[in-house]
Amino acid sequence: MSCRPADDNAAAIAARIRACGLCAERFRATATAHAPRPIVWFRPSARILIAGQAPGKRVHESGRPFDDPSGRRLREWLGVDEDTFWDRARFAIVPMAFCFPGYDARGADLPPPPLCARTWHEGVMAALPAIRLTVLVGGHAQKWHMGAAAKGGVTRTVAAWRRHAPAIFPLPHPSWRNTGWLRKNPWFEAELVPALRARVAEVLADG
Repeated sequence: MSCRPADDNAAAIAARIRACGLCAERFRATATAHAPRPIVWFRPSARILIAGQAPGKRVHESGRPFDDPSGRRLREWLGVDEDTFWDRARFAIVPMAFCFPGYDARGADLPPPPLCARTWHEGVMAALPAIRLTVLVGGHAQKWHMGAAAKGGVTRTVAAWRRHAPAIFPLPHPSWRNTGWLRKNPWFEAELVPALRARVAEVLADG
């Protein structure tokens, strides 16, 4: 079957993504040797877009995005509970790859295959006309959505968040691996997080 997106509605694009197997051979060659399982989480009424990297192994198994410790930290940053966060009518969660990319031979996460974004993202973005706030989690999402504005790396991009607010908020990945980064950059939780929470609350209240 073809996995090329068409100018279709959100439900049709979501169904096509769920059926996509473009990366099956690539995933079989990873240390996890897993099958594709696209995690698709959006509806056209969503007003907040969470653009991340790719599902991890736990999300691959549960079928729910950010269903892990990183997700708990992200929800704290956003100031929302689980029911609100996983309400597809309010939050669209669109990673740079819809499937878990797998691990390399050393057990490290593989990056999201660029083929996924090239194939699907233009169509998905066109199917989300109500987005008022875009939250970019990590460098892969920032490079795709911000282009040249993200070329300086994650720290520089996030530090310049005021240039892009209130429409866009770039964030570091909420992984526990970034706890040291948070300690070195206290301005993130002191300044950016309160502004982000206020913007999320504003957008949700308007909806």
